[in-house]
Amino acid sequence: MSTLKRALFVDRDGTLIVEPQPTLQVDTLEQLELLPGVVRNLYFIRQHLDFELVMVSNQDALGTEAYPQSHFDTVQEKLLTLLGNEGITFDAIYIDKSREEDHAPTRKPGTAMLKAYMDGSYDLAGSYVIGDRATDVRLAQNLGCRAILLNSDKNLLSCHGLSLPEGSVQVDSWDQACEWLFAGERRASVHRVSKETNVFVELDLDGQPVRVAPDSAEKASGCHIDTGLKFFDHMLEQIGRHSGMALTIVTRGDLQVDEHHTIEDTAIALGEALRQALGSKRGIERYGFCLPMDDSLCSLALDFGGRAWLVWDVKFQREYVGDVPTEMFLHFFKSLSDAAQMNLNIKAEGDNDHHRAEAIFKALARALKMAVRRDIYHYELPSTKGLL
Repeated sequence: MSTLKRALFVDRDGTLIVEPQPTLQVDTLEQLELLPGVVRNLYFIRQHLDFELVMVSNQDALGTEAYPQSHFDTVQEKLLTLLGNEGITFDAIYIDKSREEDHAPTRKPGTAMLKAYMDGSYDLAGSYVIGDRATDVRLAQNLGCRAILLNSDKNLLSCHGLSLPEGSVQVDSWDQACEWLFAGERRASVHRVSKETNVFVELDLDGQPVRVAPDSAEKASGCHIDTGLKFFDHMLEQIGRHSGMALTIVTRGDLQVDEHHTIEDTAIALGEALRQALGSKRGIERYGFCLPMDDSLCSLALDFGGRAWLVWDVKFQREYVGDVPTEMFLHFFKSLSDAAQMNLNIKAEGDNDHHRAEAIFKALARALKMAVRRDIYHYELPSTKGLL
């Protein structure tokens, strides 16, 4: 087991406290406002994880007439008191006073202030920088850390020609950041090759970007489906779009024979990916369930209980919907439930077979979204048996 220390380098303005507009400078106690979830999550990190907390902040022209040191000190002391009263203390605090045009090596994303963490005594690859700006991501890259970008603007990094380092994440809230630090990513990649099919599935249960092809550096922010069967693609896209997951599926099958192997093996690979991404299943809701679609109504319940079972109460009137044989929908969900080791109970009614099929896939997506939801504050196995 590694004896190296880990650090969580935390930005201040925009990450711990709200930056007031238009100055982006907190000069008075009246302007001091903590971001939602800061106290709860920093306390959880302090209590349950082994990170040293290190505040790292650029404070432009601090100590000048435009930004007196006394203004900063009043706010900073109050902030540290508020956090300290809740059991949150920082192991070190680094404040750079330069301006951006000074290009000082101490200014983020420069690392001159942080040389003490680069002497080999810290596991920088297992450490994180958390902040709201592109400079925080650059700091992580320069330190050899991972990054947690606390910003809802999904185009922020691309505007600066940046991408997240491996093992990093962009989040909308401190709740998501803390979940990532405590329980980690929930991503899986399955590449299933047989004489009949070549299937690549990659998914992220929490919606982080995934690859669009096995050897591609390109990223997809949501879902990329390509199986060679257009209606099947349309159905699988419902899973990606309505589950909140990021999902890539690329299948090359022997469609010159028929559709069977392509649909079956895609279901097997997707089920395996779901099972892998769920990991220990600690903290998940486990159960999910019903969706109307025009004339159709689908009731779909699932249970990630570790045992495969399918109840199928669906009757189609047509032999095909698009380029998919309707008999293969039963086979898809049977293969999926077997590979994912989940119970599926599906009942659908209505007059239109397209609507009926789409309602089933959308209901599956919504049930998955419910069932995989994770709560790190109740990080227990959802079972009285002690295993799933």
